[in-house]
Amino acid sequence: MKHIQTILLPIMAVFLTTACVDAASITGKVVYEGAVPNLKPISMDADPICSAKHDAPVLPDVLVLGEGNSMANILVYVSGVSGDFPVPEEEIVLDQEGCRYEPHVIGIQAGQKLKILNPDGTLHNIHALPKINAEFNMAMPKFKKQIVRSFDKAESVFPIKCDVHPWMSAWVAVFDHPFFSVTQKDGVFSIDGLSAGTYEIVAWHEKLGEQKFSVTVGADETKTLDVTFKKP
Repeated sequence: MKHIQTILLPIMAVFLTTACVDAASITGKVVYEGAVPNLKPISMDADPICSAKHDAPVLPDVLVLGEGNSMANILVYVSGVSGDFPVPEEEIVLDQEGCRYEPHVIGIQAGQKLKILNPDGTLHNIHALPKINAEFNMAMPKFKKQIVRSFDKAESVFPIKCDVHPWMSAWVAVFDHPFFSVTQKDGVFSIDGLSAGTYEIVAWHEKLGEQKFSVTVGADETKTLDVTFKKP
């Protein structure tokens, strides 16, 4: 056995090094162009526990901008990928802190665990509305701090809402591959580990729709794709 390990370890090292070297990436930044609308603050007066958690007005997550109008909550993914990819053991966390969903947009792989938290000390319910996967509607009283769910099949973006607090909404997309990214306020995304080839890249926003791009990357190459969403 020791002799076999001595032979295999260098081979595995070469394989892993080659895989890392050959991996391609697509990175970029998403920005908003146009007049920024004045969003009306969310009224949480219906639940005093919710309103007490904020000492400043809370704006909707429909348009979250950073410096230079960089955009958060943009889902960027590769369309039409085929292959057999392992399901990550790492859980995706959906928090309900302050009677808001965080993050507002989630990408997750089919079969990966979604851990939903309730630190608010008030009643929430998680109402997921997929069309391909099974719908669920779970009450989370203040003593129920977390539940874990998963989605078995790939599915395009669908909403999650709280029927108790109608301003709470999030979006989930389920993939059968790991090639997706969601931007933060800096607007930056990165999709790594691709084989060399030509890919269709989709950038999605809940109100401004989606844009599609064709990007060709070579082995061990990083391509930059910058995306601009404009006010209609």
